[in-house]
Amino acid sequence: MARNTQRRKRGGGRAGNMDRRGTDAIDQMPWAPLTNIDRPTEPLDEAGVEAIHDGAMRILEEIGIEFLNEEAIEILRASGGCTIDGENVRMGRDFVMEQIAKAPSQWTITPRNPERTVTIGGKNLLFGNVSSPPSYWDMNLGRKVTGTREMCANLLKLSQYFNCIHFVGGYPVEPQDIHASIRHLDVLYDKLTLTDKVAHAYCLGKERVEDVMEMVRIAGGFSDEEFEASPKMYTNINSTSPLKHDYPMLDGWMRLARRNQGLVVTPFTLAGAMAPVTMSGAVAQSLAEGLVAVVLAQLIRPGACCAIGTFTSNVDMKSGAPAFGTPEYMRATQMTGQMARFYNLPMRASGVCAANVPDGQSIWETSNSLWSAVQSGANLVYHAAGWLEGGLIASPEKFIMDCEILQHIQRYMDPVLTATGPDEIAVEAVREVGDQGHFFGIQHTQDRYTTAFYQPFLSDWRNYEAWEAAGGVWTAQRAHQVFQDIISGFEAPPMEVSIREELAAFVERRKTEGGAPTDF
Repeated sequence: MARNTQRRKRGGGRAGNMDRRGTDAIDQMPWAPLTNIDRPTEPLDEAGVEAIHDGAMRILEEIGIEFLNEEAIEILRASGGCTIDGENVRMGRDFVMEQIAKAPSQWTITPRNPERTVTIGGKNLLFGNVSSPPSYWDMNLGRKVTGTREMCANLLKLSQYFNCIHFVGGYPVEPQDIHASIRHLDVLYDKLTLTDKVAHAYCLGKERVEDVMEMVRIAGGFSDEEFEASPKMYTNINSTSPLKHDYPMLDGWMRLARRNQGLVVTPFTLAGAMAPVTMSGAVAQSLAEGLVAVVLAQLIRPGACCAIGTFTSNVDMKSGAPAFGTPEYMRATQMTGQMARFYNLPMRASGVCAANVPDGQSIWETSNSLWSAVQSGANLVYHAAGWLEGGLIASPEKFIMDCEILQHIQRYMDPVLTATGPDEIAVEAVREVGDQGHFFGIQHTQDRYTTAFYQPFLSDWRNYEAWEAAGGVWTAQRAHQVFQDIISGFEAPPMEVSIREELAAFVERRKTEGGAPTDF
């Protein structure tokens, strides 16, 4: 089918609650991608930065990375800057630095609703939903179950509903009631119709990548030229640690690079298992695995929009299970943030935990990981809401609990909290009250009381007796009720009928053609 190259009006106008605090289900903060106003935490001194950089470069120069994709190897071979032995690729540090210098330090992604455009890099701080768990848990079920399309769609609705979620990652739970050959078609249709935020493609074979790019193009009403003029979507690939990049992820990476879409590479390095047990060694290996993908993208399209991610944590040395939100995870994230600035690349981090249900452990580990992302100067934070069991479970209750944390961070970054004008220093208010009264009733307080402090939508600030009298509802139970209220009243963002019909027709045509090949 020939692609439409005529410009059309883009679908997805003003959606839901972008410009007001109130909603039918909860009173949430407005849509406002964050600016990180804090200085980043930098645990490394200058010598430490140089040592980790040297370690990463020595890995690339002396040990090399396995590229399990012949096309990628040939591109690297033609560059003249690599030494290739079979699938092993080594490259010198001068060549690496020359290539990554071509990548922009900041870039934007424009989804089907241009009011949801986001900028990656600089001091921008963006949060995304949980992505890719195979399983699901909610309080109605009370147990771990296999993901379905309905569960996936409900989590997409939460992703659209919450203003503190700025981009939509992969499948928020894997809908295993849809055959793998056509799963991407149904889920992307749901994603593009239930949300109007920036969308993602998995690099899992030619057909999936090409289908998703075409669906995003159709949903936005873009011509081919408009689609490729600047990023309209993005992908994230993972290396196969230690020291490998596999065939399908490299294939998708190269396809998206050629069409000028957003590229994020995130090695999954667990210290003590797939990387050295020392955090500096794990970070150095992670950087080596990530930088080679940035080099490849620049060879394909100089100036390709790239970001480097971190997923460096440790394992439980008793069981070998991954651990998240640990002190080691936090430091590795902060160290990677320093190194991302050294390479002048945007950075991705994650909001993660090892807990199995939305309990106290899930919140302290997620809070640790989210705040380490803030401290590191990360620009994209994956899995910021809804993640459990090391990424094996998605939970709507956890999603909503995490969004309370994200709103805390949004309020924390409000410059009004650090304003120091005469009204904020408030000497006259102090004079008015003196040492005999209180500040509740004075005009200075009355003028500000509705906006002075953060107002939670989930936390319960009543004392024990009032909480008990109201039913003694625990946090996860309150989150479950919020989930039910949101889903029952959800309204999808607008999309032009002609665009929806074209999108549906594309999905049906690709289904009749068999979708993507599978091994089963």
